[in-house]
Amino acid sequence: MGTSRIALTICLAAALASCGGSGGGSAPIGGGGGGGGNPAPTPAPSSGACSLSARQDWVKQQIDEWYLFPTLVATNVNKASHSTVQSYIDALVAPARAQAKDRFFTYVTSIAEENALINSGATAGFGIRLTYYNNGGFLQVYINESFESSPAFGQGIGRGDELVGIASPGGAMLVINSIPATSFGVQQVIDALGPDTPGTSRVLRIQDLGGPLRDVTLAKADYNLDPVSPTYGAQVFDSGGAKVGYINLRTFMTTTADGQLRSAFQMFENQGVTRLIVDLRYNGGGLISVAELFGDLMLAGRVGQVFSYTTFRDSKANENTTDNIGNQSQAISPVKIAFIGSDWSASASELLMNAMPPYLASNVALIGGNTYGKPVGQIGLDLNACDDRLRVVAFKTENADHQGEYFTGLASTFPKTCAANDDILHQMGDPAEEMTATALAWLGGGSCNAIAAGPKTTQAAGKRSDLLQPAQPNAAQYYLPGLF
Repeated sequence: MGTSRIALTICLAAALASCGGSGGGSAPIGGGGGGGGNPAPTPAPSSGACSLSARQDWVKQQIDEWYLFPTLVATNVNKASHSTVQSYIDALVAPARAQAKDRFFTYVTSIAEENALINSGATAGFGIRLTYYNNGGFLQVYINESFESSPAFGQGIGRGDELVGIASPGGAMLVINSIPATSFGVQQVIDALGPDTPGTSRVLRIQDLGGPLRDVTLAKADYNLDPVSPTYGAQVFDSGGAKVGYINLRTFMTTTADGQLRSAFQMFENQGVTRLIVDLRYNGGGLISVAELFGDLMLAGRVGQVFSYTTFRDSKANENTTDNIGNQSQAISPVKIAFIGSDWSASASELLMNAMPPYLASNVALIGGNTYGKPVGQIGLDLNACDDRLRVVAFKTENADHQGEYFTGLASTFPKTCAANDDILHQMGDPAEEMTATALAWLGGGSCNAIAAGPKTTQAAGKRSDLLQPAQPNAAQYYLPGLF
């Protein structure tokens, strides 16, 4: 898109790394920019430079300078009462959180981990995304996604398989359906999965979908995430005489998404796609630059018109930008678009969705459930010696009609919504999967039941599930909730 994109990637005095927004629960970056190349080795800090007190002081300075809601920063916080930097941050932004304007969007993470994710999609783990259900007061945990280059995928673990138990090698098996479906029980499962470091080994008892019960020993390892799945992420359906393109973007948080999005839309253009399904059901957000490219690819014929407005606090008004739709050779102009979303769809996902109603009016719909509600984004401020990146809420976003402020999700602002459940017994993008089927039906002129506005309305009544997410996610989990 237009030259305004440059403004969000400039080098600020405090080391602005990548302007960002966040998503489901606390995922970062609704804003653009990248984290640069591979980070240099972190230099040894001078004595005391990375003490808890020094890191807290640095965080407070950045929040005082950049925070979007300066009147909603607590002034009576005693840093000595907090044993971690994150706890101190949470106390500082508590007034904004009380108004649902900063629901764990401001946080500190690792520069090295986040840069690895941005530059190549690299992370460490088993390579699965997990969801849990309350089954009569006890937990059930399922795999709802397996990443192609990961250890889990190599062992045939995939969507719809049930995680029945977890054990350390040689240890006792934790039987999941014996654990109460409480926050404490959920934490037991998270703890049993072990630390997110390469080499961490666990025995996973898997009930294969339609297959046997088996024990699989897996070791966590480094692997690269494909933002667009090579197995199901981009497809074309013949539906009612129309060509329907389906694309699932797992994360906006890696620059490798650019080429994969371009390839998918080139296929759509080649096959004459006129209607589009954009599946962002688990997408916690990421780089605004990726969201802007995605928008360009769906808005052929709108070059030069407004995609979004980015607005900082009054004292930083010189950073405000207007982003215009750019020309992309792979772009198409679908007559109808169905977005699949949930309350884990946040930040850059919502920015992209929100940009479409001004141009498609009633020909754009939200399918599935209400989104998370994050019309604000973060910038990244780096304390290099300590490997600290502060993601601080610093700007808000609006569409071409200046529609923003969707803190309770997009269901109340979208011209059309259709409620549907996340059907983990079918692959995403399968025409038989409920959310995909509902999107296809609406694109073909069918009727549907509207999504209830307000938080936590992801699913139709009686089938509520949630992603398994640590209280303190790692860099990848901020953007890909439920990832282990």
